Amino acid sequence: MKTSRFSDSQILAILKQAEAGTPVPEICREHGVSSATFYKWRSKYGGMDASLMARLKELEDENRRLKKMYAEERLKAEIIKEALEKKGLTPSCLREMAQPLIQAKRASLRLVCAALGISPSGYRYRSKRSTENAEIADWLLRLTATHRTWGFGLCFLYLRNVKGFRWNHKRVYRIYRDLELNLRIKPKKRLVRETPQPLTVPDHINAVWSMDFMHDQLADGRAFRLLNVIDDFNREGLGIEVDFSLPALRVTRTLDRIIEWRGKPDAIRCDNGPEYISETLKTWAEQQGIQINYIQPGNPQQNAYVERYNRTVRYEWLAQYLFESIGQVQDFAAHWLWIYNHERPNMAIGGITPKQKSALAA
Repeated sequence: MKTSRFSDSQILAILKQAEAGTPVPEICREHGVSSATFYKWRSKYGGMDASLMARLKELEDENRRLKKMYAEERLKAEIIKEALEKKGLTPSCLREMAQPLIQAKRASLRLVCAALGISPSGYRYRSKRSTENAEIADWLLRLTATHRTWGFGLCFLYLRNVKGFRWNHKRVYRIYRDLELNLRIKPKKRLVRETPQPLTVPDHINAVWSMDFMHDQLADGRAFRLLNVIDDFNREGLGIEVDFSLPALRVTRTLDRIIEWRGKPDAIRCDNGPEYISETLKTWAEQQGIQINYIQPGNPQQNAYVERYNRTVRYEWLAQYLFESIGQVQDFAAHWLWIYNHERPNMAIGGITPKQKSALAA
């Protein structure tokens, strides 16, 4: 701030001349000041004596120093806050930062905790479950290595509902993120369609089965087919028949084999493929007393249960490996089907396995 070339006593003397009746223009010419400066002095110091004027100057200086100190401290606080936020420090890192500050600067615990943004109880906290965290990490690494297509949801439901661990989902997810096990999901551009009518959910086992075909190729280019059969009640995979050709007679033989250990269904839902509309399957259904429910042509969403099951088959193992022989595909299908029914949680039935759903229904 620029200092005035007039002292306090000189300013008071000039103001007294004006009070004595001397015209303002003459006072300004005599002392070499502008009329604006004179009127500013009179509005600020008019009616004061030397002591009041000196006290006003002291208050102004003190106010200036306090403003400067406040600005500097606020700037420091903002810098520290910005640095801490950018680093993304965890509570354990903040506790490590607080310890040398308390020891070196001899500051109080309350002051250091307030500066770093942690509570005194958080500073005194010591972790007690590091061994359990290591166990959770080990389970997650093994699950994602064995089932490469399982995300966090399936991993957590497997640990909670299949293995019986009672770990909190937030804790498991925090470790899951720290291990960088997140799957990248490619977004799909979905077409806007009319809302389809929801499928009826059966209320007991063997009420409705669904079946559908899938296609793939071996390493040498030979095409093979898969016949998938599921129970709509608990989404249990009843069978995966794999071969180069699956005519209608092979379909009925597969269904007979499933009925031997499972029992007969009330109805079977399928599309309008040549194997399903053949007289062989119709005659077999009449002899067994089973109703065949055909979906409308061009509406696969009416058979959504098995279509969703087909996606799981494709995504989890069929598209993950290159098979050399049809026997290798059959062995892998049987092994995966057991895992699907006994170990893989299913979101559609409440995050439990199909076998657990059967046990609850029984």
